[in-house]
Amino acid sequence: MSFYISLSGLKNAQTDLNVTAHNIANAETTGFKKSTAQFADLVAGSSYSNPKMVEGIGSTVETIAQNFATGPIEQTGSALDLAISGNGFFATQSATTGDALFTRNGAFTLDENGFVQDGSNNILQIFAPGANPAVDAPVNAQIPLVNGGGAEFAGVTVDIDGSMIASYTDGSNDVIGTVALASFISPTGLRQVGSSNWEATGISGAPTFGVPGAGSFGDMLSGALERSNVDIAEELVGLITAQRYFQANAKAIDTATQISQTIINLRT
Repeated sequence: MSFYISLSGLKNAQTDLNVTAHNIANAETTGFKKSTAQFADLVAGSSYSNPKMVEGIGSTVETIAQNFATGPIEQTGSALDLAISGNGFFATQSATTGDALFTRNGAFTLDENGFVQDGSNNILQIFAPGANPAVDAPVNAQIPLVNGGGAEFAGVTVDIDGSMIASYTDGSNDVIGTVALASFISPTGLRQVGSSNWEATGISGAPTFGVPGAGSFGDMLSGALERSNVDIAEELVGLITAQRYFQANAKAIDTATQISQTIINLRT
């Protein structure tokens, strides 16, 4: 029995090491959120068991919890580099599959068709001018490359309230819309899909959409990006702890092996 108990500890230690290594590997990933492995004990007993005689049989991974604390904000100066000061997420839609994705990585660019996207063909979602966020669905952010007067696109700015304003060579400015932000009842229930993107699940709940500056969504910061919230020093301490956890369980297996060998070698 002791072999299996210690084996469960070894597996947990390996999971802890993997999670910590993943955090460290993404210490420079824009919009990344660190995770923590959390464990629970296992016991063998029933309602008929003497509570003073219930035996522990090891441990298991209870959850790998994501930490959505805001990371440091880095100034970049690029108008389409966006950061959120609150709890909101940028909403994007995959141009390939149509899937709704959510991210804290606001490194957006303009493609050849005027769509504001993240470089992976996921288009930023905005509310059209005059739309009601409580009723209307967000739409793809697309900036006309030529305005109604025939003037060419010259630049874009995003205000603190999320208003996206396009400028043209004739000196005119057109409001394209307002950046849509999403929030969730339980963000830790979001499913990670890579590239600092998440998908909604039944655990996270459906997204609630709003605009910057409303409720807990947070203000919009243009010319800035949110860096990873990984603290290298903290992760290195966690790495040492996980290593010791692994070594302790390995030592327990070694001890159990020695005891078993002694018993096998007994002579009558």
